[in-house]
Amino acid sequence: MSEVNTLLIGRNRLFLEGLKSLLRGSAFDVRTELSCIGDFDDLDEALSPGLILIELRGEVADLVQELQQLKEVLPKTPVAVLTDERDPRALAACLNAGADAFLLKDISLEALIHSLNLAMLGQKVMPTELAMALINGVAGAQAIDGKGIESYGLSDRELEILRCLVNGDANKVIANRLEITEATVKVHMKSLLRKIKAGNRTQAAIWALNHGMTPGLNFGKPSVAPRSLPRPSEMVLSQMMG
Repeated sequence: MSEVNTLLIGRNRLFLEGLKSLLRGSAFDVRTELSCIGDFDDLDEALSPGLILIELRGEVADLVQELQQLKEVLPKTPVAVLTDERDPRALAACLNAGADAFLLKDISLEALIHSLNLAMLGQKVMPTELAMALINGVAGAQAIDGKGIESYGLSDRELEILRCLVNGDANKVIANRLEITEATVKVHMKSLLRKIKAGNRTQAAIWALNHGMTPGLNFGKPSVAPRSLPRPSEMVLSQMMG
């Protein structure tokens, strides 16, 4: 792999310096470090990153907002989250907001670089334990209210859009996938949120997970092409290497 211009974002200076030192000599060349996403506006366009590594500290909701902001500015740039958070719901929220990798800080250097390489190839990368907890949780859940998705009266189009939300797609991507306008996506989105009583797209995605919709699997019409999660073999490999 050719050299990748890598951006680090985090408030823990010691952690960032350590990470930068560890990555030295790999394909991931750390050229810029920011303490928060708010500093991103001042970044020289010539330094536009090929990969973003962002540290999760504090509230997951705050990181979700930062991820959404990043994806609006750099929709095609892979973003990897580094965290101590082991809650599957945090994993789901970050993936829905656009993260391409959700990695625990106790990962080995070899596994970290392997995971970043997978993210650069368009794969979704996450710890096996969290992925299985998420999948097992939603597979065994007839949801908190005991009802399945089919009981909410969602149209085929709304189901397609819900699937896209679970896979972390932005409105523009959803419109392209379904070959409709962004305005039409917003109309269906409003109806969808009303029917399931969700306040926003992140809540809708988590609601879908809690009602048995598993990330990476087709749901609704086969024309929806979800963004891929790592294959089980890849997830196990990352875990073994860690």
